[in-house]
Amino acid sequence: MNLQNILSEIEKVDGEIFDRLAHVSRRGLFSSLTKKTIAAAAPAIMASALTKAYGQSSSLPQGVKDVLNFALTLEYLEYRFYDAGRNLSMIPNDYKAAFELIRQHEQVHVRLLKSVLGADAVAEPKFDFSAKGTFNDTFSNFATFSAIAQTLEDTGVRAYKGQAPNLMPAPAILQVALQIHATEAAHAANVRYMRGQKGWITGGTAALQGLPLVVEGNYKGEENLTQAGVNLATALAGDSRVTAQMVSQAFDEPLSKSDVLALVTPFLA
Repeated sequence: MNLQNILSEIEKVDGEIFDRLAHVSRRGLFSSLTKKTIAAAAPAIMASALTKAYGQSSSLPQGVKDVLNFALTLEYLEYRFYDAGRNLSMIPNDYKAAFELIRQHEQVHVRLLKSVLGADAVAEPKFDFSAKGTFNDTFSNFATFSAIAQTLEDTGVRAYKGQAPNLMPAPAILQVALQIHATEAAHAANVRYMRGQKGWITGGTAALQGLPLVVEGNYKGEENLTQAGVNLATALAGDSRVTAQMVSQAFDEPLSKSDVLALVTPFLA
């Protein structure tokens, strides 16, 4: 693993990462290290860099580890899904570059999370991308492949959002998680456009996302119209341009860890 390449890939996604982690600089991080040393020591270096950012020792709080391992499991799932679909002929040529870039982003996320967790990182599980036989043409039918991609990305966005409160004791980790969250949202919007869908979630049913009933649970709660205790559809009822559907589209909802694990379990072999 080459740490400099990892950081460079992360910087492509978030050009301000070195400013955000103010104690890290390219020169300071690499000046005394040979390329061979960097490759061997990457996990420890990255873990140290991030733990210093929020004043912790090299041992992360257990609650933070739990969240990062949860995120790592989801990133493993997404990365392996795109890796398995890499260069398959069923993907239209116009979309291959986008899916390859998404694959690379997910790979960077996996490497970063593993680097931070070190020996505490969960092992990568085995996956079943048929979801226990629910999808029999995942890697031979682009309609199925892209529908699963959309569902995984939409669910991943909601999963990161749901864990944000649990990372508040570690602001630097929370900041990086939110940066990943934003990129996952961009992935979701991109895949949605490939499928001829709008770039945002509408309502709380799979059908409204152009998806089969089997993924209905992944969109549960997205019909919510109340934010900060205010029913916005009611509060804005005097404006004829504002509809309940528009309000549901304007806000994305979190998913709990237990809900997410239940939703992705069919993809675990």
